[in-house]
Amino acid sequence: MLQKWINRLRPYREAIMYLIFGGLTTLVNFIVFLTLRAFSVDLMVTNVIAWICAVLFAYLTNRRWVFVSEAKDGKALLREILSFYGARVFSLLIELGLFQVWAILLAPALSLQEDLTAEAVVKLALQVVVIVLNYIFSKFIVFRRPKQEQAKKDPPGPASSAKTGSVPEKDGF
Repeated sequence: MLQKWINRLRPYREAIMYLIFGGLTTLVNFIVFLTLRAFSVDLMVTNVIAWICAVLFAYLTNRRWVFVSEAKDGKALLREILSFYGARVFSLLIELGLFQVWAILLAPALSLQEDLTAEAVVKLALQVVVIVLNYIFSKFIVFRRPKQEQAKKDPPGPASSAKTGSVPEKDGF
C-alpha cells in the first residue's frame, strides 16, 4: 500500500521536494535571524546575513535533492551558483517592488497603513509569488538539463514517462 502511494506521488517528486526544502529554507532564515537578533546584531545586517544563509541552504538542497544537478566542473558550478543567486536577487527585487506598490499605492487607498494584519497577508501573498518565481527560475534556468541529456533520460515513444505517467526514480522517491 505504501509503495502504491509512492508510485502515485512520483510524478510530483520535484515539486514536493521543492516545497519541503523551501520550508526548511524558511526555517534556516528564521533561526539565523532570531539568533543574531538575540545577540543585538543590527536589524538590517541580521536580515541580510539570514537571507544569504537561507539562499546558500536552498542552493545546496535544490542542487542535490530537488533538481539533482550533475554539474561537476568549476565553470559549470560557478554558472549554477551565480545564476541561482542572481535569480534569488531578482525575485527579492520583485518582492520588494510589489511591497512598495502595496505600501505607497494600495495601503493608503484602502486605509490600511501600519495595519500589521494586512501587511502579513500581503507578505504571505508575495511569498507565494516568490516561491513560484524561484521554482521557475531554478527549473528552467539554473538547473536546466541539456536537451541531449533529457532525451537520453526520457526517450520518445510509448515507454516514455510523458505517456506512462512514470518518472525515473531519484533518491528513492
